[in-house]
Parts: sequence; structure tokens; C-alpha cells
Amino acid sequence: MNSIKKTNEFVFQTYLRQGKEFVRGEGATLIDEEGTCYTDFLAGVAVCNLGHCHPAITLAIEKQAKTLVHVSNLFYTAPQADLAATLVEKSFADRVFFSNSGAEANEAAIKLARRYFQLKGNKNRYKIITMEQSFHGRTMATLSATGQDKIKEGFYPLLEGFSHVPFNDIEALKEALDETVCAVMMEPIQGEGGVVPADRAYLAKVRALCDETSTLLIFDEIQTGMGRCGTLFAHELYGITPDIMSLAKALANGIPIGAMLATKEAAKGFDLGSHGSTFGGTPLATAAALEVVKIISDKDFLESVNEKGAYFRQKLIELKEKHDRIIDVRGKGLLLGMEIDNNSKDNGKDKDAGFFVANCFKKGFIINGIQDKILRFAPPLIIEKAEIDRLVAVLDSLF
Repeated sequence: MNSIKKTNEFVFQTYLRQGKEFVRGEGATLIDEEGTCYTDFLAGVAVCNLGHCHPAITLAIEKQAKTLVHVSNLFYTAPQADLAATLVEKSFADRVFFSNSGAEANEAAIKLARRYFQLKGNKNRYKIITMEQSFHGRTMATLSATGQDKIKEGFYPLLEGFSHVPFNDIEALKEALDETVCAVMMEPIQGEGGVVPADRAYLAKVRALCDETSTLLIFDEIQTGMGRCGTLFAHELYGITPDIMSLAKALANGIPIGAMLATKEAAKGFDLGSHGSTFGGTPLATAAALEVVKIISDKDFLESVNEKGAYFRQKLIELKEKHDRIIDVRGKGLLLGMEIDNNSKDNGKDKDAGFFVANCFKKGFIINGIQDKILRFAPPLIIEKAEIDRLVAVLDSLF
């Protein structure tokens, strides 16, 4: 029995998988069991920002695996200490909490925001406002925080204390923000929501509103962070900082890790024994992440991301000018989305996002579809312009 049959028989069927087994990866290329190569424009859903099996990351993992993999957070380790210090140095934050995943980093952010006010004696300030079409994870708390009804089906009742307002609508936020709210939680650019960036003026007003009401501002940078948008963190594009930020996905280029960062003031919400994680910040994961941060935060590297992102965006805009079924092109850096009119047909079949994903895959390219009408592109940040050109040519042929 091969891996595909074993997976279909023994693994929960919660994913719609392509009918291929990948056995090897190098750079922006994945290779299946038959030796066929695919150019990856998804990077494991914005995870492998440095591509597959990056030599420096592989070396860091190998070196650490030979010395120490896990000891628990009852003891000190150098890789965790060094990574925390580096993240603080390169961000607005003063403290870091390590977890295993993005959902857990967001859980930590939610708990921190609530407990911050609880410890101050403001027990009625526990509500968190998030955005419609947001995505913050699959745990019960992060599911409750997520502003998409479709992924909540079957899991009711959800946790209390979460409300959702339209993205980029400051008046709606003002109306919802009362004395019971402890935090506003949002993605600077909505990923699963359709690759929708926050307006610059809107985000500045959100920061000002939070300051005026002493409300904590949480940025979910799980998908947008780690160079994805052309800066180390996407909020740098807007010239403002949050009080709390969550990271994961690309932080260790495929090794599971999450991080919740906070200012010194916000960090007062956690004290001894208030939160924990068995596998959070293991020597193995933090050693890999430390190398990732070193590479991605390099000025020249980030400039190359901006250059390639602008190039890719322009090529997609040129496609839009050529094909009237393309409604919009949006995003920042190398997180780009192309919205299409999904009402057209091809041989009697809907020409929706799934059509383009499947046909790109047949031609050796991995892309992603959202909401049946949006094509999401999140390639490794090391993608080459020639690879972008080849994908654009395939997309052109499918309209």
C-alpha cells in the first residue's frame, strides 16, 4: 500500500489533497514520487519562505539535532535565549513567548490581553474585536476570533467575548469599541480573507483609537511576517506598531514554532505559572528560526523581495489588462492575490479558482485558491523572475 492509499485510509479526511506524493524539495521546486518537478508558488502556505531544504537551515537543524533537541521550559537553552533576544532587537517588543504554532501564538495573545486587564482589576474588559473575513486559527478561542462563519459550522457554541466588524471601516470599529473591550485583533493584510491589505489611513486610525481608549492592539502576522511582504513584519509598511504580535509559519522555515511578542507594559499580563507550552521554543526549533531571522532580516534580501514582488504584481496587472475576467490584483511584496470572475465555464465546468489551481498543477505549478474566486500566490522569497514569467504564461493560457 503506497503513501496515498495509507493516508486516505488512516488519516482524517480533513484536507482536499492533490493526487501526488512529494518526496524531495530544493529551493522553489518540489519533486514527486515519479520525479516530476513542480514550481512552488505556495511555499507550504507561506511557510518555506527560504525555499525547501535551504542549506543554512538544514545545517542549523543537523547541528542542533546532534547536541540537544528538547529539555522543557523548566531549564535554559542558548538557542531559545538567542532567538528571543534577536526578535526583540528587530521588533517593537520587549518580551517573547514561544509556542508550537500560529494558533497557539494567537491563543497566547488572546489570553495575555484578557489577563492584562484582569490583573489591573478591570474584570469587565475581556472582549476582543476582530475583523470580518479574518482568520486566526482552528482552536476554539482562535476559531471564535475568526471572522468567517463557514469554518465555524458544527463547532457551536463558540467562546464568548468576541465580536467582528468590517475590515477597513473605522466607524464600525468606533461603534463596537466600548468599555468592555480589552483588545483589537487584526491582520495587517488578510490572507485567508482574500489577500486584502489594510488601508494606510485606516490602520493609523486604529492605532490612534486604541491609544485613546487604552485598548491593546494585536497584530496577527503569522502569514504576513518574516519578510513575506517586503519588510520583516508587515506592520512596518504602515509605520505603526502593535502592543502584541503573533508569528509562526515561516519563522523556522518548516520546523513547527510560534511566537507571541509584546511590549513591556502588555507583557505584565503574564506572570509565573500563568501560561505554558511543553514544546514551545525547543532548542531544535529555535536554532532553525535563529538562522531564518538572520537571513531574512538582511537589508539586501528584503530589497530583493520588494523587487520581485513588484515585478510579479506588474505581470499580474498586465494579465488583468488583457483578460476582463480578472477583477483585481492586490497584496504586498510576495503575498499577492488575483480575484477572478468565477461565473465563466470551460467545457461545461465552472472556471473558478479551483479550475486554475488544478490546471496550473497539471502544468507543474503549485498555487492556491480562496473562496472559489481568488488565486493566492505566496512563493518562496527566493523565487526567480524567470519562474514568475513561466507561471504567468500558464495563467495567461488558461483564461
